[in-house]
Formats: sequence, C-alpha cells, structure tokens
Amino acid sequence: MCDYSLAHFPNRLAVKGEQLVIHQFPSQTMGLAPVRRSWKQILFPPTVPAICVPPGARLFLRDIPKHLQQSLNVDAVEEVIFFQKSAESFIYRDAVRFANGREVLIQCLRRGQRVDVLSLCGVEVDEEINPDEAAFTTPRALVID
Repeated sequence: MCDYSLAHFPNRLAVKGEQLVIHQFPSQTMGLAPVRRSWKQILFPPTVPAICVPPGARLFLRDIPKHLQQSLNVDAVEEVIFFQKSAESFIYRDAVRFANGREVLIQCLRRGQRVDVLSLCGVEVDEEINPDEAAFTTPRALVID
C-alpha cells in the first residue's frame, strides 16, 4: 500500500524484480520510488511516482544504517516482509518486519536506501512441480513468527 500522505502523488503498483529506493516526497513523507527516473521526474520532482507495495510482499532491504542495525539486531542487508501497522487513518502505517520479528516504519528508514521487490505476496508456489500434480498441490505460505 501507499501511506495516506502519498495518496495525492502519482502512484503505481510495484513489479516483482523491480529495484526501488526510499524517497522523501515533497510532503516530507518517506516512501518507495523507482531507482531509475525519467527526465521529467528529474526536472519536476513532484512527478516521481510513489510505488505501492501490497501487504505480505517480500522485499530485500539494503544499506540499513548502523544505528538501525544495532537497535533492531539486523545486518546491513535483510529480507523483510512489507505490512501495515494499522488501518487507522492519518498516521504513518507502512512498515517492514524482519525475520527476527522486529518492525520499523518506512518513515524511519534512510533516504536513498535500496529495496528489491522479491515477490508481491507472501505465498510462493514450487517451481519444480509436475504440471499433472499441480492441481493437487497447495502453495506453501510464508510463515512469520
């Protein structure tokens, strides 16, 4: 999802395999934006689209600042799950959850941090499934403790 404060900016859904960056929008809200920008977006920053990510998406978060690494007990690069902390209006709610269960709002991440979109949902299907057996196979869910 995109935080409420990014609703008035151009936006679109993330794409699996896409590289994104933490971007500070003119509203001062931190959000996800494309790494590669068009000339129009460079010359007119308000045209940078907010990239929306659905809850449950798996992301690869890079360049985690030292102070967050220490306070969250994580490495500089971590796989995370995107989620919304609340359904409440008018508060920042977009966040990521680390494998160790620690959570951080997107607002607390550093501008310029790189993010890779690994998948847009928390369910993965085995790629080596025999097509004849596929009808009888259920996807394996991504379990978060």
